[in-house]
Amino acid sequence: MLKNHLKEETSPYLLQHADNPVDWYPWCDEAFKLAREKDLPVFLSIGYSTCHWCHVMAHESFEDPQIAEILNRNFISIKVDKEERPDIDSIYMTVCQALTGSGGWPTSIFMTPEQKPFFAGTYFPKTARYGTVGFGELLRAISEKWRTERQALLKSSEDIVSFLNRQAEEPGESDKNLLDSACELYQNSFDETYGGFGEAPKFPTPHNLLFLLTYYQKTGQAQALHMVEATLEQMHRGGLFDHIGYGFSRYSTDRYFLAPHFEKMLYDNGLLIMAYSKAYTVTQKEYYRDVAEKTASYILREMTDPDGGFYSAQDADSEGVEGKYYLFEPKEIISLLGKETGNAFCRFYDITEKGNFEGKSIPNLLGNPHPSNRFEQHLPQVYEYRKKRYRLHLDDKILTAWNGLMIAALSQLYRVTADATYLEAALNAQKFIEKNLCQGETLYVSYREGKTGQKGFLDDYAFYIFALVALYEATLDQSFLRKARRFCEKAEADFFDQEQGGFWLTGRENERLILRPKETYDGAVPSGNSVMAYNLVRLHLVTADRWFGDLAERQLSFLSGSARHYPAGYSMFLTALSDALDEPEKIVIAIGENGIPDGLSCKISLGAAVTVLDAPTEQYRLLDHQTTYYICRNRACLPPVNEI
Repeated sequence: MLKNHLKEETSPYLLQHADNPVDWYPWCDEAFKLAREKDLPVFLSIGYSTCHWCHVMAHESFEDPQIAEILNRNFISIKVDKEERPDIDSIYMTVCQALTGSGGWPTSIFMTPEQKPFFAGTYFPKTARYGTVGFGELLRAISEKWRTERQALLKSSEDIVSFLNRQAEEPGESDKNLLDSACELYQNSFDETYGGFGEAPKFPTPHNLLFLLTYYQKTGQAQALHMVEATLEQMHRGGLFDHIGYGFSRYSTDRYFLAPHFEKMLYDNGLLIMAYSKAYTVTQKEYYRDVAEKTASYILREMTDPDGGFYSAQDADSEGVEGKYYLFEPKEIISLLGKETGNAFCRFYDITEKGNFEGKSIPNLLGNPHPSNRFEQHLPQVYEYRKKRYRLHLDDKILTAWNGLMIAALSQLYRVTADATYLEAALNAQKFIEKNLCQGETLYVSYREGKTGQKGFLDDYAFYIFALVALYEATLDQSFLRKARRFCEKAEADFFDQEQGGFWLTGRENERLILRPKETYDGAVPSGNSVMAYNLVRLHLVTADRWFGDLAERQLSFLSGSARHYPAGYSMFLTALSDALDEPEKIVIAIGENGIPDGLSCKISLGAAVTVLDAPTEQYRLLDHQTTYYICRNRACLPPVNEI
């Protein structure tokens, strides 16, 4: 059987579909030209390689010869990896949400050869069930309407594009009320019994927890800290955390954080390392540092390329079954560890004959009133046994944006542990980006098998700048600040909307699509606009450079307009706003004869803004010719000292 047009792609997701009988095309001019020539509508399917429901739809429909025959005769079919083309994903996910009221992956879009959508959905079963139309039936109906009622479809597509192009926000006032309102909204949705927010499914959204920790530090509001601690503890004790091999899954399917959706994403684990690290610095409870370090050990062991970059994700499925890799039966553990130790291990981790997930058990500590490291010595043996049972698919493409998050996370973890292993890994990943994903100040989205993907989008610049700021804070090496400045200038020149404010997702060098989105909402990952607000505020605090300050003011005003409707959806922006309205601890270091001691950043609080002067000034003089520290906190400055 001939392969389709995906065989030369590098995306693991597209390659998963290269043997389908569907005549898939990647997103390209050739596909749309062919659609115009054949006068056919386009079927666009967007997903990613570790997506469970993408696998289900692929096995049910895209591997089915009958479905393939309908698609090949009546449509031009295009596959897109959402992680390589966030611009396409953003536009058509917005379409899907506007048309259906919800979204998700796989995203299924039907559109004209001019890329204008007229019908959208997510997963469709092959045949009708659960009140959902069957995919084959849907294809036949849309094909028939294309032939007989095309004008209605075309009018629908024009109306959708026109509606989405009209969506715009007016700038707003940046004030503390947004912070207070967000905290109140979190309180209203907080699950007092099981932690987390809202109903199932529950996502970690660690940036919400990071905001609440900052809010607690500045206001002393005990409930903010309580919400964070209850959520962090429940997430770790539940099956969301992999107690055998460490690391967190993408989300919990229940309100208890017991049964996860088993895929592990690089971005979740990076953000969670930050949240647990900051919780440790706020509370000084070693439990949080321990979870952060275990999560980092998983990343360094399973998700790190030999050349330093970090891989994207691990799949939820093994042998076509979701979670199969992670589930246990008591007899396996007893056979492995012996009767006495095996039974005790099973009691400790809730591995029972009845099971807690489809007849088998997800190891967890939810019913354990005294969780400890009692069985930690046995985990390597169980881990090796588990690894040999089933294969776990790895999405090994390296994404600039997600790598930026992990670089920042490991930089922060170094500062709370003083373990240079984490800083070394962060520096290696930054060098990987510089070597493989960067040409001058131009970034690229992805790298795999020696090939780079598209030119970077806003998120690539925002998260890479975020990483450079974190590396500066960890090393106090000002070369990272200079690089951050250059990439900020590039982002401002290519992505910033000088008329309305805010940053476009796509830049001057990216492909022009039917819309030019401006993402502001913080979903599973903070938006590029929110992260840019954070970057600009931090860089202004550290450098006092008016260019950063002016751009930060415009960005905060723009996002305040978006956030006023539902501020709890803008937590990363609110963290930036909090630092702009109520400055964190500021430290100025005037370097003397003795230089800067090794590991100095490990003695400085994570939120502090640190400025390094290469030489003393009239305002910042040396004491006894030695390096001198000027510290200001709570709107008051302390006397200069030679010891931090």
